[in-house]
Amino acid sequence: MEKADIGLIGLAVMGKNLVLNMADHGFTVAVFNRTLSRVDNFLAGPASDKSIIGAQSIEQFCAQLKSPRKIMLMVKAGPVVDEFMELLKPYLAADDIIIDGGNSLYLDTERRVKECAQQNLLFLGVGISGGEEGARYGPSIMPGGNKKAWPHVKNIFQSIAAKVDDAVCCQWVGAGGAGHYVKMVHNGIEYGDMQLICEAYHLLRTGLGCEVDELVDIFSHWNEGVLDSYLIEITRDIFKVKDDSGKPLIDSILDIAGQKGTGKWTGINALELGVPLTLIGEAVFARFLSSFKTNRIKASRLLAKPESIASVTDKKATINTIHDALYASKIISYAQGFMLMREADAAYHWQLAYGDIALMWRGGCIIRSRFLHNIKQAYEQDSNLENLLLDMFFISAIQQSQLGWRKALIFAIESGIPTPAFCSALSFYDGYRSESLPANLLQAQRDCFGAHTYERTDQPRGEFFHTDWLRLR
Repeated sequence: MEKADIGLIGLAVMGKNLVLNMADHGFTVAVFNRTLSRVDNFLAGPASDKSIIGAQSIEQFCAQLKSPRKIMLMVKAGPVVDEFMELLKPYLAADDIIIDGGNSLYLDTERRVKECAQQNLLFLGVGISGGEEGARYGPSIMPGGNKKAWPHVKNIFQSIAAKVDDAVCCQWVGAGGAGHYVKMVHNGIEYGDMQLICEAYHLLRTGLGCEVDELVDIFSHWNEGVLDSYLIEITRDIFKVKDDSGKPLIDSILDIAGQKGTGKWTGINALELGVPLTLIGEAVFARFLSSFKTNRIKASRLLAKPESIASVTDKKATINTIHDALYASKIISYAQGFMLMREADAAYHWQLAYGDIALMWRGGCIIRSRFLHNIKQAYEQDSNLENLLLDMFFISAIQQSQLGWRKALIFAIESGIPTPAFCSALSFYDGYRSESLPANLLQAQRDCFGAHTYERTDQPRGEFFHTDWLRLR
């Protein structure tokens, strides 16, 4: 019997679609699922006429694979990955490859790479983005781990990945947990993007009273310009959908947001590395706040709104300011995300290629958008660029959007509409562009109550001083 080029365990939506994608590109794929009926149903259904082989046991599954075996796990992140790895190991040989394609925490991937290396196995932690459609027709793939495994899977992954302008949205990311780390930051930026779009929607719907049909037109127009992106596109399409009564379905959805934890991981890592990832942090907190629905209903009856709501004399002009706020804040979100990766790279020594990361995100993934091309160009021009906000394209883009950005936030504040991501983005921008910040007072306070010392503006950096503040008062 012909042996498979690669095997995949976990036939949920993403797993099944990746298998079909591989088969469409000429690869023979072996599949296994803990619930065996899923294997049978898959082979009898979508996989019936494709080069896909089913297995009824882990032993049979491993025996169906060419050497070195390439086994992709598409299972729930956490202990389940380790459980399957232990089930596989008795049937593996030296230099066989285990690939984790789930949303695993990068620290778990770092551990698994080392553990496998000690057992003469190769481990890859591969970030995959694009959802159901991306997995089926071309996702963004972010591979990292033991680089010895990369040549064996490169052709498979690059064949099935998204393509943009003949460029492949799959490039080697780095050692250890680098692939899953970059996917984590991708998801953090995704949290930020989604929250920004929701705040724009809130301002348009509640602040300006736009009907849903107007929102379709607005987002259609936005998707033709600098905001052109997958998330703007699907938001437009969401507004088109009606329920059985003919009313917009969006108006019947409860305002409580779920999450799977990757945005929270991004925020935690930013705190650990000392990176001001303010916008993504606010996006995570906004989801937390949404879950306090009962409290919010009670508070809405007790806590006062602004006495006078902002008046709008030019609705079209206000819509344009919201557009500018969304665009400028989106730039801040990506700038912060790349700041975080830069600090992680220095800490973990992965040698990340930021231009390649932007390229991988240009197609297939959830945050794909037009201006990722500009991010790639920025890092091509200066691979050591400290911050995207120092690149001329983004300097110009922020400058052109800044007035509208500020006006949109004034409108939001006067209307009593929460815009935590918009506001945190502008605060970060104003802080980052400020030569002087009030941290001098903060450091004096620390020295006053805790003798933490301070540096002086009139002395060389690295020299520290202490004052007995209370004695001198």
